[in-house]
Amino acid sequence: MVQATDFPLSSEKNVELLVADAVDRAHEFSPFLANLLDRCDHFSAASLDRPVTLDPDVPMARALRLARRQLALQVAIGDLSGIFDLTAVTNRLTDFADFALDQAIRAAIAERSPGAGPEGFVALALGKQGSRELNYSSDIDPIFLFDPRTLPTRRNEEPVDAAVRIGRRVIELLQARDADGYVLRVDMRLRPTPEVTPIALPIDAAITYYESQALPWERAAFIRARPAAGDIALGEQFLDAIRPFIWRRSLDFGAVGEILEITRRIRDHHSQGQTFGPGYDLKRGRGGIREIEFFAQIHQLIHGGRDPALRTGDTRGALAALAAAGRIAPDDAQALCDAYVALRTAEHRVQMIDDRQTHALPTGDALERVARLDGRSDGAALLAHLEPHVTRVGAIFGQLAPTTGDNLSANSDALSAQLVAAGFADPDVAATRIAAWRAARYPALRSAAAQAALEAVLPGLVAALGEAPAPEAALNRLDRLFERLPSAVNIFRLLEARPALIALLVRLLSHTPTLADELARRPDLLDGLIDASAFDPVPDVPAIAAMMRSNERRADFQAKLDHVRRIVNEHRFALGAQIISAVADPLDVAAGYSRVAEAAIEVLASETVAEFAQAHGRVPDSEFVILALGRLGGGALTHASDLDLIYLFTGDFAAESDGPKPLGATLYYNRLAQRVSAALSVPTAAGPLYDIDTRLRPSGTQGPLVVNVDSFARYQRESAWTWEHMALTRARPVFGSAKARAELQAIIDGVLHGDRPQRDVVADAITMRAEMAAHKPPAGPLDAKLLPGGLVDLEFTVHVAQLTRREGFDTNLGRAIDLLGLGVDLHHAHDLLTRLIVTLRLVAPDAAEPPSEATRALVARVLHLDDWDAVLAGFDTARQQVTAAWKGLTDGHTAGRDADRD
Repeated sequence: MVQATDFPLSSEKNVELLVADAVDRAHEFSPFLANLLDRCDHFSAASLDRPVTLDPDVPMARALRLARRQLALQVAIGDLSGIFDLTAVTNRLTDFADFALDQAIRAAIAERSPGAGPEGFVALALGKQGSRELNYSSDIDPIFLFDPRTLPTRRNEEPVDAAVRIGRRVIELLQARDADGYVLRVDMRLRPTPEVTPIALPIDAAITYYESQALPWERAAFIRARPAAGDIALGEQFLDAIRPFIWRRSLDFGAVGEILEITRRIRDHHSQGQTFGPGYDLKRGRGGIREIEFFAQIHQLIHGGRDPALRTGDTRGALAALAAAGRIAPDDAQALCDAYVALRTAEHRVQMIDDRQTHALPTGDALERVARLDGRSDGAALLAHLEPHVTRVGAIFGQLAPTTGDNLSANSDALSAQLVAAGFADPDVAATRIAAWRAARYPALRSAAAQAALEAVLPGLVAALGEAPAPEAALNRLDRLFERLPSAVNIFRLLEARPALIALLVRLLSHTPTLADELARRPDLLDGLIDASAFDPVPDVPAIAAMMRSNERRADFQAKLDHVRRIVNEHRFALGAQIISAVADPLDVAAGYSRVAEAAIEVLASETVAEFAQAHGRVPDSEFVILALGRLGGGALTHASDLDLIYLFTGDFAAESDGPKPLGATLYYNRLAQRVSAALSVPTAAGPLYDIDTRLRPSGTQGPLVVNVDSFARYQRESAWTWEHMALTRARPVFGSAKARAELQAIIDGVLHGDRPQRDVVADAITMRAEMAAHKPPAGPLDAKLLPGGLVDLEFTVHVAQLTRREGFDTNLGRAIDLLGLGVDLHHAHDLLTRLIVTLRLVAPDAAEPPSEATRALVARVLHLDDWDAVLAGFDTARQQVTAAWKGLTDGHTAGRDADRD
């Protein structure tokens, strides 16, 4: 039952004085509280700590009414005296509401089925009861659900009839009023379509409704939902089932727009209570309680699908969580919390006067009574206390309403003039495109909702496109995006709700065909850029892997793979956007690409191994290991990099798995590896992942896909070619137990330090480089990889030096250059070439010079250079430095000379 919390008794006499003063004010200014005090023998500080209990000798309805009177007086005096803060007040009120609702359910069921408990019938608390923030005279907003399979029923009674009768009796027990007052007012209008549905709903039907038909405002309502009474486990089961409806990773910004529209309608409907002063509506008024609640809920809807830490029900807790996560400004969060306390406290004073569910400040003498009850000198003092809070809340909430500018004209001449003013050199072409969109030429634009959303966002789009380096080209890419969209409403509403995204979208369309094409295929990728966290550095591999594993209600193997693909594609897209926005160093982005890929390997391989083991078991004393090479091994991928992998297994190749369908170890791991490759590479509806290259495995494409570690070690020590040892310099285990990784790394270290055939490494490298140049020419004039003096030459230089000197081994090329002492100039060349290739993979995948001056300027900015001429000069200098280093290593070398020292 409801227990009073401890309060500090630093001075027992002082507490008694505070209580006595509160009692006097209650007697003088609140008829309701005066009546309760008159019925009470004596009220003292000790009364605040006295449990509120039920009288067992009276019927349940009366016992609850008497208990509610005890609680109402206890909470009021604790509040007025300042001994209970707002949290204590609302928690006590909510705890009692939960208790009374639960007792009413138990009584209603027991009356019909003696001895039966509340199994199969649950009351979900929504609104302020759900968030444990009930006000002094609040009604409650429950939803009654039942399970037909477990609900107690009478003989030959349909479960739905029984549930409705139970629900009606619960409401009667709580709402009936007599000389002792009432228990709780009950509002059932938050249930689905209340005008046609019964007051109690079957749980399966409710799940179906919320998954397929629910309105956007119902999502906001369920942010605060919790099982409060009856069969709590049934309520938890229901909320678990509809959690994806409430918390969506890919947000429908129509929900946000709907919540904002509700607020606009409230402001219009309650216009008389908008102006602050006597008569001001503390709940619905501009700058009032509801705007604080909606501000928190809108941000929770936007970000809570991706961040479970934001899914708290109470308003102040939500604001604190949003501030801690960087989603809202800490000063705004504090201001809203302070205002919430001030406004809710004033609301309680208004309700204490006559125990009425009212939210408006009274006028005249009534306002004076409320102020005096609150311990203030007069009504003016109360208004002066509240006004700064109301003003600040109104200003903060007002920032949510997006500004889209003036509408674009439907008149062709006026539209052309607007387009010229926006910056379009050829307004007729742009006007034709816009006319085609308005004519709904593409399927995604055919609905009335899509057309309305298009008109809302067009002014911002045109303004941003007009500022693009090549407005017409960006417009054409946007047109292709619209053409491929399955639905346009969501992306339009997203852009309307987050105008800053329009500028970012136009930058992507203007500068990077790679990301523009991906966005056309997967418009939901833009969702990942809705907040500033998309521009944070990618976390470490364990953190990304944990995110990939947090796929609630995705027990299906394919669904798990899709979940990983979505996260990978979102991260890759966001990393590309970081470069286009010039907010991240391409070297850091390359490392971020690599961490994302490594996490994907960890999670997808683990899931595949587990799924494969269900049919074939596991090979005893054996495990699957993956070795990364190339750019992944070096931890520096580009947006388009494939993954160079070698699949291995530990243990005896002659062993057999222990599952229902046993396989020999070699066959077992080859089939498993094929499935891992498929999990990492096969495109699905969630998008593609990586191209997998396994040609670096022992014996290349002529050898088996997987060999055991012992065979791999023997091959590297006895048979591998020079190019395979060069590749091994960037080999790094990325999957397997710590023990297996350490053993494999020890083998690699031993081979690199000399446990391998003695070969003429330099001569072999010269031959290989010549063959590569003959068969794989540069793609364009800016091919930072294949041009003479490019990254391939740099890699050859570093790897030959490592193998001949048997030192300087680090999978990161930059660090290897330093360890080898190859000079600062070569390290700088490495950094510039790497930055260039990572950037050009996005803006010029053909390695040609970007045609747009603005894009060339962007590349210069990303490379930390002054202008495009500096880019070309830096590129030329870097290639000369690499060429000089390569020549210095190879000049004068003759075939047969042993450059790999003993």
